[in-house]
Amino acid sequence: MPCVTEPFFPHLRYTARLFNTALALMALLHLRNIHLENGDNRLFDGIDLTIEPGERLCLVGRNGTGKSTLMKLLCRDILPDDGEMIHPPELKIARLQQDVPHDLSARIFDIVAEGLGEVQPEDEWQIQWKVDTVLSRIQLDPDTLFDSLSGGWKRRALLARALVAEPDLLLLDEPTNHLDIPAIEWLENFLMGFKSTLLFVSHDRSFVQKLATRIIELDRGKLTSWPGNFQKYQENKQAALDAEAQQAALFDKRLADEEVWIRQGVKARRTRNEGRVRRLEAMREEFKQRRNLQGKVTAQIGQGDNSGKIVVEAEHLDYGWDGKLLIQDFNTTVLRGDKIGIIGPNGVGKTTLIKLLLGQLQPTAGTVKLGTRLQVAYFDQHRSQFDGEKNLRDNIASGSDFVEINGQKRHIISYLQDFLFTPLQIQKPVKVLSGGERNRLLLARLFSQPSNLLVLDEPTNDLDAETLELLEELLIDYQGTLLLISHDRSFLNSVVTRTIVFDNGTIGEYAGGYDDWLLQRPQPVSEKDKPAAKTEKSAEKPVAVAAKPAPKAKKLSFKDQRELEQLPAQIEQLELAIAALHELMNQPDFYQQGTVQIAARQDELQRLESDLETAFTRWEMLEQQA
Repeated sequence: MPCVTEPFFPHLRYTARLFNTALALMALLHLRNIHLENGDNRLFDGIDLTIEPGERLCLVGRNGTGKSTLMKLLCRDILPDDGEMIHPPELKIARLQQDVPHDLSARIFDIVAEGLGEVQPEDEWQIQWKVDTVLSRIQLDPDTLFDSLSGGWKRRALLARALVAEPDLLLLDEPTNHLDIPAIEWLENFLMGFKSTLLFVSHDRSFVQKLATRIIELDRGKLTSWPGNFQKYQENKQAALDAEAQQAALFDKRLADEEVWIRQGVKARRTRNEGRVRRLEAMREEFKQRRNLQGKVTAQIGQGDNSGKIVVEAEHLDYGWDGKLLIQDFNTTVLRGDKIGIIGPNGVGKTTLIKLLLGQLQPTAGTVKLGTRLQVAYFDQHRSQFDGEKNLRDNIASGSDFVEINGQKRHIISYLQDFLFTPLQIQKPVKVLSGGERNRLLLARLFSQPSNLLVLDEPTNDLDAETLELLEELLIDYQGTLLLISHDRSFLNSVVTRTIVFDNGTIGEYAGGYDDWLLQRPQPVSEKDKPAAKTEKSAEKPVAVAAKPAPKAKKLSFKDQRELEQLPAQIEQLELAIAALHELMNQPDFYQQGTVQIAARQDELQRLESDLETAFTRWEMLEQQA
């Protein structure tokens, strides 16, 4: 919903207001010295942020650091304990929240129109025009009921509701959650053409890499800015962490030396040493206030005994209901140690195929044979395996004080701390956890079970980047068999060794991950290339027809031939110009320029990318003709 924001503290002095107004005119929005505590957790410890027009900022940080809270603060759904937000008075901010509401049953038109807020009756024609325009861009039918849509299309409708007010700043909280890959790619392309400013939170590394022009990170109550794309952020962040660790080690050594000195007794307290004593006290306070880097999840997957060599064998598998055939004549053999990714749009039958292969559903036709000595651990995308009223401890250990992982007994408190849950959280009911925390808890439960067949149905939703990378490493090292449903392209590329792909009504098997499938997938057959169907007349009586010579290929004109020869050089020049612009926009001082210069560079980049796409299309067409 749109939310027009104003300064948090109207009692500021007049001179401060003048300064703030002048600053706001130079940027789209400015946060200054924001403090916010949530119980015993200090979320924001004096954070500052300047957002320039036209930026696409990705907000990253561990689960629970306050990313969604920051978005709520920008929309004034919550207020800070201290600090201010400075911006032009006419600034419009709209937010697409993380969770899809379940209580909306109206037409899509009416839901999208809510994004305009309260309007006067005489403005009805303008409402109609604005809603119709945005629904056309989002490709939605205004008369469809919201309840009848899939999760991905519901998120499109909510995006339309956020866009209809034409916001200056659009906030997106995990926009790719539960979207299939075609929907994610549509959203990427749509947002690449979005003219206003974008601030988004996402766990999808491919999505972030393609969209973000700057990364901002929440870490231990502080907000830091990292110009450039996600890959550059990862490199620079690691270098900063290494430097921070080195500085902390030097400080700790110096503090330890001073502690030894102070214990020498009376000599240290002589008048001439009072300054040194005061410095020691200051160092102690600095050490006390230092917020150490939040720990990383440490885990291992419970390994069961080896299964038989053949894990699952399916032959001529059919399955459907209500006259609709989801799976037809499917054959596969899953061997011990296979890591198989299952890819396809939402609703095509990926989870159904998993249940058929596990024997949880009976096929309409065909057979499924399960191997011997199977120990299955199943990650449910709906997280329905938890009792929301019970605490974390009881959901994992069922009243016991211990879990056993690969032959080693672990106390449940210690085990859950490995997954970054505090002793206080462990005693709370599961229903109070965030999405990312619930996923971490489900992984904790899953890994505590010995298995040799691990089934993961969309495990990456809501997980932060560090936990995702750990999960990748664990799955790569897992000695059992893996069946994985995921829409995370980077995750699939890292983990799986072959893929089962639902594509245009067929199911195919391919070696490698997502990018490998793109290289191997069959090219779609155009209508003109399809063989003509036989008519009834020709079927009744064959007629001898003289074979017509194949039409001669049309030669390129001199002008087209010359254009074909020049296009590779033009494409190379465009690529060099785009690379140079990217390098310029990745410089730390790029966004310190005026808004006019920034917008001009961004328009130039968009024009060059459009020219490059046109040149490639023309080159391919001329190549085919030649």
